[in-house]
Amino acid sequence: MNLITTPGELEAFCARLATADFVTVDTEFLRDKTYWPQLCLVQVAGPDEAAAIDALAPGLDLKPLLDLLANEKVLKVFHAARQDIEIFVNLTGAVPKPLFDSQVAGMVCGYGDAVSYETLATKLAGAKIDKSSRFTDWAHRPLTERQLVYALADVTYLRTVYEKLKAKIEKSGRMEWLADEMALLTEPGTYRVDPSDAWKRLKTRGGNKKFLSILKELAAWRELAAQSRDIPRGRILRDESLLEIAAHAPTTIDDLARIRGLGRSVAEGKLGSDMIACVERGLASPETSAPELPARNDLPPGLGPLVDLLRVLLKLRCEENDVAQKLVANGEQLEMIAADDHAEVPVMTGWRFELFGKDALALKHGKLALTAQGKRIKVVDLSASESPTAE
Repeated sequence: MNLITTPGELEAFCARLATADFVTVDTEFLRDKTYWPQLCLVQVAGPDEAAAIDALAPGLDLKPLLDLLANEKVLKVFHAARQDIEIFVNLTGAVPKPLFDSQVAGMVCGYGDAVSYETLATKLAGAKIDKSSRFTDWAHRPLTERQLVYALADVTYLRTVYEKLKAKIEKSGRMEWLADEMALLTEPGTYRVDPSDAWKRLKTRGGNKKFLSILKELAAWRELAAQSRDIPRGRILRDESLLEIAAHAPTTIDDLARIRGLGRSVAEGKLGSDMIACVERGLASPETSAPELPARNDLPPGLGPLVDLLRVLLKLRCEENDVAQKLVANGEQLEMIAADDHAEVPVMTGWRFELFGKDALALKHGKLALTAQGKRIKVVDLSASESPTAE
């Protein structure tokens, strides 16, 4: 197993790959005890060689690797790239570009929603991935041969997966479809957490303006506290307790100590005083500056069956075109289309409109119909003539 632990090895390896058309990349990291991902291992493969880079090796500077990832002449291939890219954005502030995500490409090629690496490796590379090492302690040293075999398999078979997916996409003329999704993945803002927006990840269905103002203050404070201490958010304050504080607005130690999951020792400490300060800021905040929950688009009465028809049509069109439904539209977007012909959703523009959106509108306005023919659903064009004619 090629394990890189020294600066010379890393520099030479990355120099060789700097002339490659593409490299495949994966990471192993831990996050159960930290806020920021703890990078333990980086696996990289070029067309002819692969190596695991020990990110925890003493004295190993990852700059040659980071320079390779920043080299825009070399395509970086990941599978389900978001978490891996987040690590590199935290290290450098930049997204590795250009980028190819085999999970998204698999969806474009009809392998299903959120297709797994194991599925693609089996179907496209004939590989059988041993996942028994998936949840091992990647920070423990020395790494075992079994761990390294598992880790390198995530980039060696990915080479074949990439080449076959790329060929399929080029043959079908769907590079534009893939480019739309890659644009989101290569946007640095996708991976940045703004503490002032941290309240949005909390599950709350309502609340008055004071509740939301306190919630925003508490969530921002917790985010910053977790970042500065490099510990998970829940170690500072659990979501349930945060929501309860926002609901009851305690301004004294006694009141705070009554919040479930806290207790007097926390209420009397530094965290307790910080929480009370958040409550006081939220209460003092003018109502005009209170955050607002996203507008709920309640489905008008009677549109439920139409949404169900649209869902059937979506499934049919996606199966016919070998593309994952998730890539085309979701349930909320179908509801918006059912309620409004001019809904501002991705499926009403570009390739998604050609594949499904225009037929969705036609179905909605009685120009298309759905019928069964044996075990299959058929689309009937009602606009061609007075007599319905099957497609």
